[in-house]
Amino acid sequence: MIIRTQLAEVGLRLESAVAGLPGEPTDAQDLFDRYEMTAIQILDSEHQDFIPGILEEYLMTLLYLKQLELGLLPDFQE
Repeated sequence: MIIRTQLAEVGLRLESAVAGLPGEPTDAQDLFDRYEMTAIQILDSEHQDFIPGILEEYLMTLLYLKQLELGLLPDFQE
């Protein structure tokens, strides 16, 4: 339960950090790039606080979901 709470806090920090970046993203790809850059910074600074690999997998999942949300992945149902 503690790890789940810690990961949820990471997700909130990611959202907050991206929202606090200066300027407005020019398009969906630019917004995703901001998320990716911030996720890398979080991973670099906090990976030692988690079981090896868990923070990376969590952030990769968040980034994948963000790509889906922003319409940056092809629609395989077409």
